[in-house]
Amino acid sequence: MYYKDLEVYKKSIELVKEIYKLTVNFPKDEVFGITSQIKRAVISIPSNIAEGCARFSNKDTARFIDIALGSIAEVDTQITIAKELNYIADIEGISRLLNQVNALLLGFKKHLNKNDE
Repeated sequence: MYYKDLEVYKKSIELVKEIYKLTVNFPKDEVFGITSQIKRAVISIPSNIAEGCARFSNKDTARFIDIALGSIAEVDTQITIAKELNYIADIEGISRLLNQVNALLLGFKKHLNKNDE
């Protein structure tokens, strides 16, 4: 399977772009704090999808999908913190996108595990 054809990959790239737009307005003194952390976490989602798809077994691919799921939780937490710090006012749209990517990752992992049996 080619990772660039996967809906989960495409949505995760969309999420990266939205996070980058969102963090532009974060305080400049957070450049090496939450801004850097959230960008690293969100970039790891499509990166792990791509790396996992380059593996030779569904089990290996599923392991990278697990890492991407962890990164989703990390981004979600950082978005919550940014809202609590009043860096962003509304997280509804980004939360919806996070939930979509999470659901797609879970579905992909289920597919991989089913085909590995």
